Amino acid sequence: MEDILDLDRYPLDREGSPDWQRLVEASTAALEANGMFNLEGFLRPGVAERTVAEIRPVMDTRSHVHKRMHNIYFKPSIPELSPDHPALRKVETISHTVCADQIPGSTVLAIYEYEPLVRFLAATMGKPQLHVMQDPLARANVMGYRAGEALNWHFDRSEFTTTLLLQAPERGGDFEYRTDLRSDDDPNYDGVAQLLEGRDPEAKILRMRAGTLNVFRGKNTAHRVTTVEGERERMIAVFSYYERPGVIFSEEERIGFYGRAA
Repeated sequence: MEDILDLDRYPLDREGSPDWQRLVEASTAALEANGMFNLEGFLRPGVAERTVAEIRPVMDTRSHVHKRMHNIYFKPSIPELSPDHPALRKVETISHTVCADQIPGSTVLAIYEYEPLVRFLAATMGKPQLHVMQDPLARANVMGYRAGEALNWHFDRSEFTTTLLLQAPERGGDFEYRTDLRSDDDPNYDGVAQLLEGRDPEAKILRMRAGTLNVFRGKNTAHRVTTVEGERERMIAVFSYYERPGVIFSEEERIGFYGRAA
């Protein structure tokens, strides 16, 4: 793994060492202050490009095209809101998804399953332990966004989201987010409406470089990927970890996300 990850800069393989502890503390502090942390240059030079070359034949021929109109909650309705409430404004998302079962033996899966990474993430998130997902499709996905495509405003189902940017587009494809827009106790519907109308002064844009590992609190942080421009697509790996082992999606969830149950 030392040929894939920059373990000199990010000593995941030296768990408990002073350098490892400093990295955990810095990452945890960034999570607390900003709702996210980034490890730029997590991949060694050239690895992102080689990884994209591994994925591209599948992405170009067998990826699942997911095009949908949705609100920020990915729900048909919210009981306490009228259908015309501005927080339920519809937006469009278009993406191309490669599932874990389509890329056996890939660099993406090797990184996803790397135990020192899993333990490091658990430490930064304040979790006793994290587990890789058992679902053969959902455990690790690679998402592609081509010219004119975007991942629009949404909240994630999980508390934390872990991604690894493999390829940045020529223009656009920026990660825009609003940290702690809502809380578990306050849905802040008026604030959601303000964000969707482009009037939230606390919304921020992050322009990541290929090879950056990003961890953020996706459950209460609204976020999107802006529309991609140019011929080079945005390609990003999404890693799913859980506090309990053996998690798999239902057939309905798989069909909804990937267009197939197996």
